[in-house]
Amino acid sequence: MNKFQELGIEEGLLQSIETLGFTQPTPIQEKAIPVLLQGTKDFIGLAQTGTGKTAAFGLPLLQLIKKEDRFPQALIVCPTRELCLQITSDLEKFKNKKAPVSVTAVYGGTSISMQIRDLKRGTHIVVATPGRLIDLIERKAINLEQIHYVVLDEADEMLNMGFKEDIEFILKNTPNRQSTWLFSATMPPEIRQVSKRYMDKPFEITIGKVNEGNANIDHQYYATQHHNRYEVLKRIIDFNPGIYGIVFARTKADTQDIAEKLTREGYDIDAIHGDLTQQQRDKVMGLFRDKSVKLLVATDVAARGIDVQGITHVINYELPDDVEVYTHRSGRTGRAGKSGISVSIVTPKESYRLRQIEKLVKTKVHKMDIPSGKDVCRKQFFSFIDKMLGADISHGEYETYLPVLREKFAAVEKEEILQRVAALEFDRFLKYYENAADLNLRDGGKKGDRGESGVRGASRFEQRDTQGRKFGGGGSYQRLFVNLGTKDGFYKASFLQFILDMSDLKKDVLGRIDMKEMNSWVEIEAGAAKKMIKAIDGKNYRGRKIRMNDAESGGRGK
Repeated sequence: MNKFQELGIEEGLLQSIETLGFTQPTPIQEKAIPVLLQGTKDFIGLAQTGTGKTAAFGLPLLQLIKKEDRFPQALIVCPTRELCLQITSDLEKFKNKKAPVSVTAVYGGTSISMQIRDLKRGTHIVVATPGRLIDLIERKAINLEQIHYVVLDEADEMLNMGFKEDIEFILKNTPNRQSTWLFSATMPPEIRQVSKRYMDKPFEITIGKVNEGNANIDHQYYATQHHNRYEVLKRIIDFNPGIYGIVFARTKADTQDIAEKLTREGYDIDAIHGDLTQQQRDKVMGLFRDKSVKLLVATDVAARGIDVQGITHVINYELPDDVEVYTHRSGRTGRAGKSGISVSIVTPKESYRLRQIEKLVKTKVHKMDIPSGKDVCRKQFFSFIDKMLGADISHGEYETYLPVLREKFAAVEKEEILQRVAALEFDRFLKYYENAADLNLRDGGKKGDRGESGVRGASRFEQRDTQGRKFGGGGSYQRLFVNLGTKDGFYKASFLQFILDMSDLKKDVLGRIDMKEMNSWVEIEAGAAKKMIKAIDGKNYRGRKIRMNDAESGGRGK
């Protein structure tokens, strides 16, 4: 018996999902479906991405919809175009073919007039990104008066992207909803506030622990100096011949720079960032999905909603400032029961963040030795041999060439043939790695794992005084106050990018950033503080005059 039937899923939907191989519900599906099928309870489901959330809310929605009423009855709001299309595709696969339900996707980056035309034809379920949905509401092109069910999928991602006000606007414009279903990987305070304001005694379930990392992911890090990051990245890629993954960089300039360098060196790689048009982004994602491109370099914002199966590695070129972002990055691998690896390249200056990440994901981040040049060549060589031995020779007319081959190689020993094959394949690798340097941190770097300064996680390269300011390898730090905070739509990563873009400084000069609702405090190397203040103080942001000054001498403190 199909276990979904025991949860209350009707026969027509059972037939559809059985053809997809769905017989055993995942934990989130098992706990959510019976509650959601009631159609009257508000619901909060906390679970990592890749745990089957789309079916958890999609199957109940498809069953609850009144097929005879061809107007929007359910609304699914999600952060990105990719996720919007993915959910729509999944619902099309799930739905009962005998009693069809119409599903319409509305999202930015494509013609709004065509989407308005689709809505006018009549639909049951609308899957939407916040911005495009609000455009449609303001144009009076969509009527949400009869929406009974609202699903907020990847709610934490939407808040991270600054959609809090949009979500509240949407909820205010669905006054007759019978239930609101919120799905999220984490539960930051902002989401809790939204749930208290717009949900009535929600039924809440948690799969695993809030913020906890996927148990199928092995978390690793490589410790090195900042100037060796790119070389370490190459070693990681070269040491994993079958890699299919995403490299996360902090800025769009970094993504482009990394992708261009690796492309010039012969790697199958491309980048996605905010400067790409929707057409360019779709092209890159298409190449990545069909594995024509094996590696994707992305910023956190550009990667929102990417749902690609089979990713083996996530590589953090730099650790994110907001450690919660780490769980979103690592969650791109280890999906659907498969294992995955999350790798971080960590400098001494970032070592304290490892402790924060371990605390967040409730698991150990394992320190790995950066492979030597010989290790890389050996790994590549054995991979090539396995690939050669596994090559399919059954379909070509290779036997017609055998007489010529036997004649050509008659005087050549087998061992020499193998050596010549290896030389052709590995000449570039062998030359490149012949005198490769050891990129591992030695001596003091190893002490950075736990620290010997009396401050846990601070290495000899990065120690703290009693006020929490850093000193050591990067020089003394100055603490600046700025009258911008989370209320202005910032989270740590976007705020960091904003102040770096404004001041034209490198991120290496920055230390800790503390953000509050109305204000923030920035640690910066003393020598760069004046430049940042001069670049930012007095400028305008959304009609507000920015005030930045020294927090210790005349600025506001905590």
